[in-house]
Amino acid sequence: MEVESASSESKASPVRNIFLVASIAAGVQFGWALQLSLLTPYVQLLGIPHKWAAFIWLCGPISGMLVQPIVGYYSDRSTSRFGRRRPFIAAGASLVAAAVFLIGYAADFGHLSGDSLNKPIKPRAIVVFVVGFWILDVANNMLQGPCRAFLADLSANDQKRMRISNNLFSFFMAVGNVLGYSAGSLKKLHNILPFTRTKACDVYCANLKTCFFISIALLLTLTTLALTMVKEKTFSEPERDPAEEEDTRVPCFGEIVGAFKELKRPMWILLLVTCFNWIAWFPFFLFDTDWMGREVFGGDASAKGKLEDLYNVGVRTGALGLMLNAVVLGLTSLGVEHLARGVGGVKRLWGIANFLLAACLALTVLVTKLAKDARNGHPAVAPPPAGIKAGALTLFAVLGIPQAVTFSIPFALASIFSSTSGAGQGLSLGVLNLAIVIPQMIISVTSGPWDSLFGGGNLPAFVVGAIAAAISGMLALTLLPSPAPDVPNSKNARPAIVAHL
Repeated sequence: MEVESASSESKASPVRNIFLVASIAAGVQFGWALQLSLLTPYVQLLGIPHKWAAFIWLCGPISGMLVQPIVGYYSDRSTSRFGRRRPFIAAGASLVAAAVFLIGYAADFGHLSGDSLNKPIKPRAIVVFVVGFWILDVANNMLQGPCRAFLADLSANDQKRMRISNNLFSFFMAVGNVLGYSAGSLKKLHNILPFTRTKACDVYCANLKTCFFISIALLLTLTTLALTMVKEKTFSEPERDPAEEEDTRVPCFGEIVGAFKELKRPMWILLLVTCFNWIAWFPFFLFDTDWMGREVFGGDASAKGKLEDLYNVGVRTGALGLMLNAVVLGLTSLGVEHLARGVGGVKRLWGIANFLLAACLALTVLVTKLAKDARNGHPAVAPPPAGIKAGALTLFAVLGIPQAVTFSIPFALASIFSSTSGAGQGLSLGVLNLAIVIPQMIISVTSGPWDSLFGGGNLPAFVVGAIAAAISGMLALTLLPSPAPDVPNSKNARPAIVAHL
C-alpha cells in the first residue's frame, strides 16, 4: 500500500518509510565502493600514470560543488505532482545506471574505436571512461542530496527522527560498502556473466563489469521500491513579490549566497570541522587499495609478470580490508547515539573520532616501513608477512569507527540548523556538501604531484590527511557548540544532537 510522506508542518513519517528511503544508500554506495576500491587501479591499467590518477577524481568534487546546491534548491521548490524529491532521485538513479555501463565498457569502446591492445596507453578508452565518470559523479550528487533531504522531510523537524534517519542512511551505506568490497575482492566473479570478458577486457576488467551490472540491479530495485512505497505531498510554492523576483535574476545562486549570509555561528563551525575532516579522508578514499598493492605488497600496476600479479593481489586484499571497514562502519552507525552519550556528547565523539582517524593515517607510515624492510630481507617477489598484512587490515577495520561518525553527525546537524539558515533542507545539505567537495578538489589537484615530489607513493598525502584530521578534532572539541540533551520523556530517553544557537 502506498503511503504519503509527512510535510515539514505535519507529524513525522513512520520509521518504515525512513527505512525504505534510507535503503537507497545501499545501492548508491555499492557503486561508490567499487569506485574507491577498483577504479584507481583500473585507470592505471588504461594507461593513466599514478600521479595523474587523482585528476580523474576531480570531476566528482566539481560536479558536487555545482550539482548538489542547484538540485537542492530546485528540489526544495519542485511543484511536480510526483513530489519534490522523488523525480530527482529517479533521474539520478537512471543516470547512474547509464554511466556505470559506459565505465565498464570503456576498454571495449576504446578498442572498437582504434586503441591498440599492445600499447600501454589507450587514449580512446580513457576518453570514454572520463565521460562516464563525469556522468556518474553528476548522477551520484543528483541522487544523494535529494535522498538526504527526503529523509529530513520525512522526519518533519523531529530531531530524534533526523538522527535515526541519518544513522540508517549511514548504516545502509555500510551495507552497500560490504557488498561492493566483497564483490571487488572476488577473483572469479566474472564467471557469473561470461560475456563480460572480451579481447580488450581481461579478467580484472571483466570482474569490474560484472560488479557494475550487479550494482545497477541493486540500485534500481531499491530506488523503485522506495519511490513506489513512499509518496510525497505536492508542494505549492508561496507567491512572491514581483519586485523581489526582479532583483533575483539568478534565483538559485542568489539563494545560495543568501543562505551563506544567513548562516549562524554553529553552522560555520560545522562547515570548518567538516572541511578539515574531508581533507583527511579523501586521500585514503582515493588511494587505499593502491596503497595496499603498491606500498604494502610492493607490486607495480604498470609492470608485467609477477610485479603486476602482486599488485593485483594487494588490491584485492585492500578490497577485503574495505569490506571489514564497512562491517565496522555498519555496526558503529547503529550505536552512534550510545557512543555519544558514553563519551559525553556529540562534540566529544566527533573530536575523538578525528583523533582516531589521524592515528590510523599516521600508522600507514609504520606499516609501509615494515613491509619495505621485509622485502629488503627477501628479494624474491612475494606477499608481505602475515603480521604486516594483518596490521594493514586492522587499520582498514578501525577506520570504520570514525567513518560512521563522519557519515551521520554532520548531516544530522545540518538538517537541524536548516531551520535557522534561511534555506530549505535540500539547499542546506547542498551548502554542507561544499565543505566536503572543496577539500576533495584540493586533494585531487595536489595529491598526485605532491606524492611525486616524495617518490611517487601514497604516504605524503596520508600524512597530510593525518594532520588535517588532528586539526579537525581540535576544532570539534574547542569550537563546535556543546550539544544539549533532549528533554527526557522517560528513563531511557536518548540525547539529541542539538547545538546552542
